[in-house]
Amino acid sequence: MTAISKPSRPFSDWSLRLSVMDRYLGVELIPPFLFGVGIFSSLGVSIGALFELIRQVTDAGLPLSIAFKVLLLKLPEYVAYAFPVSALLATLMTYSRLSSDSELTALKACGVSVYRLIVPAIALCLVVTGLTFAFNELVVPTANYQATLTLQEALDEDEPPFQERNILYQEFEKIAEEDGDREEVLSRLFYAKEFDGNQMKGLTVLDFSREGLDQIVSAKSAVWNSGQKTWDFFDGTIYVVSADGTFRNIVKFQSQQLQLPRAPLDLASQKRDYNEMNVAQSLDYLDLLQQGGSEDKIQKLKVRIQQKVALPFACLVFGLVGAILGSRLERSGRSTGFAITLLIVFGYYVLVSVSQAIAQLGFIPPVLGGWFPNIVGLGIAGWLLARSSK
Repeated sequence: MTAISKPSRPFSDWSLRLSVMDRYLGVELIPPFLFGVGIFSSLGVSIGALFELIRQVTDAGLPLSIAFKVLLLKLPEYVAYAFPVSALLATLMTYSRLSSDSELTALKACGVSVYRLIVPAIALCLVVTGLTFAFNELVVPTANYQATLTLQEALDEDEPPFQERNILYQEFEKIAEEDGDREEVLSRLFYAKEFDGNQMKGLTVLDFSREGLDQIVSAKSAVWNSGQKTWDFFDGTIYVVSADGTFRNIVKFQSQQLQLPRAPLDLASQKRDYNEMNVAQSLDYLDLLQQGGSEDKIQKLKVRIQQKVALPFACLVFGLVGAILGSRLERSGRSTGFAITLLIVFGYYVLVSVSQAIAQLGFIPPVLGGWFPNIVGLGIAGWLLARSSK
């Protein structure tokens, strides 16, 4: 007997599996969310970029076409910032309206719990969380970097003659011990007093990579030879030190090529701001900084990396708080919902600033500094949900 297979349902019919309540709440949530994205993006661009570009047009003669291009390139950053706030506005206004019209009361009378009522809001916020993360990783850093380059090129701003000072890079290698374990030891130490954007100045390199023989290289300047993948050192001296500490040889030179890693140059020439790097680029830069960067920069970057990951999840936190708080508000207008949104956002970003500063000072771990506002928000949402369910 041949089994009769059921025809597969087309993907377009998936929406039919949703309950009428889910579809109704979803449709109600989308318009205020889109409204929030538009209004908060516009406010962010106006405050954060437009006024400065107008000043550049009037004072520095920036062409209007370039100003418009830079404004468009800065827009994705503020759209990403607007996503969490819009999620809060959408859930707060939607659920407060439903509460004011007694629709939530009717649903509760039919046996629908508060937990079930906020499921559409959670679903929307999860989608917005993924969208925010993708925006911050794929669009915002590239757009911000291109905006910076476009503005610098249009204003004919030369790079400052001095880029970095006291560049310190440590290179390690693993050696086998007698018991078979491998130990990581310092093989080279690279130090430069200055980097002007083109060459290193005041260099000292300690080379411990050769067993029983140490080498000290001192030079006035050095540049990276990209064609031969080596360093060209100029006007320096090479000291070769034996294992017993005596000088074995001293060689002065006008020009000398040395096989050293390019990493010190990458460390010194890092020009991107934190907002111009995604998480992967930030982690690569962190690896470089940990080889010899300042502890302040390392700590600051660690905190910023955690914030980059934590920010998209603010959409979920805001959505939960907005849905639960909105369901408790009765007879409140749109202006009330908008005012509460601004108040919650202000409090959240105050927490972001405070936790960031404390973490950068080293009083709390970077992961806590980045996630503390979300933890507080989830705690408040849980408390409100527990009270609403009684």
